[in-house]
Amino acid sequence: MLASLLGYKVVSGPFNDPIQKVAVIFLAMAERDVTEIELVAPLAEDSPIQSVLAKNGGGAYHLCFETNDIDGALDHATKSGCIVVSSPVPAVAYRGRRIAWIYTPSRQLFELVEAKAADQQRGT
Repeated sequence: MLASLLGYKVVSGPFNDPIQKVAVIFLAMAERDVTEIELVAPLAEDSPIQSVLAKNGGGAYHLCFETNDIDGALDHATKSGCIVVSSPVPAVAYRGRRIAWIYTPSRQLFELVEAKAADQQRGT
């Protein structure tokens, strides 16, 4: 529907991520578009998004921001009153780059993704 209605195309995926227990696919207007839409579906009954879908159905759920320093970003978020919902873990859809989740004092959910995988940052 997003393709025919708004002109979005698949730019990455689909990926099954057993760590997050979700399947994801990324859409964008063009191959090099900075803004992407990530569609997420549960892989199992105990997927973290299963309860959200059961309660609210589908729709926009969170924003994701890329950061060069995910640990520093989490420290800053915590000092700013955010709750770390999930500490950094590798994500299949991001080629092993770590992701983390924070919940803001204004009740918004944000995903953080590191710009480069930890081994790329160390130069190995």
